[in-house]
Amino acid sequence: MNVLEEEQTAFEIGVVVPKRDVKEEDKASDCVEVLVDEFRNLGLVVERVHGVVDEFIKLAAPLETLGRAAAELHIKKRTPIGMDLEFEWEEVDAFERQPDGSLFSWCERFRCYRHIIYGIINKSQSSVTLRFDSKEFQWEVGEYLLQKLESERIVKEVFPLHDEIKRKKLLQTWALHWWDFTNQPIDEIYSYFGTKIAIYFAFLGMYTRWLLFPAAFGLILHMFNFGSLQLLVLPIFFISIILWAIMFSQFWKRKNNALLARWKIRYPIRADLGYRQGMEWSSSQSIEIAKKWGTDKTKEREMFQRIEWFGRLMRFRNDAIIIFSIICLQLPFELAYAHIYEVIGSDIMKIGLTTIYLFAIQFFTQIGGKISVKLIKYENNENTEKKADSLVYKVFGLYFMQSYIGVFYHALLHRNFSTLRKVLIQRLLVSQVLENLLENTLPYLKYSYKKYRVRKKKREKGSSTGKIQFASRVEKEYLKPSYSASIGMELEDGLFDDFLEVALQFGMIMMFACAFPLAFAFATLNNITEIRADALKLLAMLRRPTPRFSTTIGAWLNIFQFLVVMSICTNCALLVWLYDEEGKWKIEPGLAAILVMEHVLLLIKFGFSRFVPEEPAWVKADRVKDAAKAENMCSKQLLRSISGERATFGELKKSQ
Repeated sequence: MNVLEEEQTAFEIGVVVPKRDVKEEDKASDCVEVLVDEFRNLGLVVERVHGVVDEFIKLAAPLETLGRAAAELHIKKRTPIGMDLEFEWEEVDAFERQPDGSLFSWCERFRCYRHIIYGIINKSQSSVTLRFDSKEFQWEVGEYLLQKLESERIVKEVFPLHDEIKRKKLLQTWALHWWDFTNQPIDEIYSYFGTKIAIYFAFLGMYTRWLLFPAAFGLILHMFNFGSLQLLVLPIFFISIILWAIMFSQFWKRKNNALLARWKIRYPIRADLGYRQGMEWSSSQSIEIAKKWGTDKTKEREMFQRIEWFGRLMRFRNDAIIIFSIICLQLPFELAYAHIYEVIGSDIMKIGLTTIYLFAIQFFTQIGGKISVKLIKYENNENTEKKADSLVYKVFGLYFMQSYIGVFYHALLHRNFSTLRKVLIQRLLVSQVLENLLENTLPYLKYSYKKYRVRKKKREKGSSTGKIQFASRVEKEYLKPSYSASIGMELEDGLFDDFLEVALQFGMIMMFACAFPLAFAFATLNNITEIRADALKLLAMLRRPTPRFSTTIGAWLNIFQFLVVMSICTNCALLVWLYDEEGKWKIEPGLAAILVMEHVLLLIKFGFSRFVPEEPAWVKADRVKDAAKAENMCSKQLLRSISGERATFGELKKSQ
């Protein structure tokens, strides 16, 4: 077996346990010592680091150890003939490598690590007595050691570690590389963070590059006074940005497919390969139903239909609860804010009111998001990714109402163009400044508070009176906050908030484009900053995120397409308002033309997918070529098998 030379093994997993001194005669039964010995017996490289109040066990896995675990997990990997086959360590040369030359992606490596360290089980014939200081407990036969220690609150946390060499390289080539505004090392991001984060930054980079066109167009409209031609220029601008948004959506799908092809990932992926492993509900339900009903296909079919429709009814009920809460609880609050804003005369007070309002909706929506998470538990979604999509739709519905109802109030009821522009400017500036401020200051404040608590705990023990320094890098990483969503990390990570911010910005600039074309320039500048700020946040201010597998941006693409449709309707209404200065909705040639334009743009929106294929030609050609190779190889193997069987049959016949 010719194993390609792998990069130097790096420590990628940290295990946190309380720090204490263990006597030599007690090491044989000490639970932490037993855990470390088990790690070493499994082939892991172990390094122990003593922190201020905790001990950190750093783990690294040689290639062979990861390979054996991948084979046990039946991980499928791409082969040169284009087929995804179950990994076998003895046939390692038959599988293709990652863009960075490694055999396994970060998502696959993390999955293997979890399988190894959480798979330590008591295989002896009797229970083992373990001790931790004065505490004594039994490690029962067939019980998993790490889960036992977590339940006993001895193992505090297991978390991924930053690779310092790769982290510093990404800092230089990505986070601190400001000269090339939107260019990013996407392949390196994929290798280090996994598919979901890499796809987010690829989307954000492409979206920012595409924003340059409407930003330049909007800047021209703002700088030059077209006079009587203004009413002609605005419809042209509106048509241009709608076509731009439709084309961006379709070309992003092409970009997404190209990235998956480059990373050797087949789309779609049926299994949920993220942080939480498990069977799809349909598979587990199939096993239970098969055991219960046996060969009775009629009852089995009825049970499947009952489960399917029950899940749909539960989703409908949850959606109805969210919509009802929006109408009854949020709508009065939003209209009250919009009305108060309208009657306030001072601009400073308006900015203050907007700031308080934006803080308030963050708090209310977090509550709504946590309620949505609890509701989703009762839905029979197929896997974690489907649950996350359901959560995205519900929470975005809350944010959609909170973010836009006040703007709709000014745009469509009061028809006050100057007030509408002020609202849009304040919303864009205040919300973006607040978001960036919170994103960059909250992690640092949390990190500082954790360090303060550790120092306080150390002093309370009376073991130190001088200044306490955090010397080890692994301890500093442990004290950093995790990359989690504001509504909790059960179904989503921090990308939820990042995508939500981009989606709300897209809706704001698109739905009111005719009222404030300069908004595209604000969005472009914000996104250029956002790319580097998010990169710096992930590399320097937060722990290394737990990898979550995803092949697309999921429900967010449907939300962007929904916002495009809404933009067609709202901008047509704004143009009608502009043409009808008296406030009467009269059907005149100009107004009729706008209504016709609305219908034409909607047809273009739904018909453009036929014009631009979602899959690039080279991706399709490679897929067809790989399918032909696989078919040819299978045909040859089948022919050899048939020939061998005939030869064996002939020899048996002659011998008779």
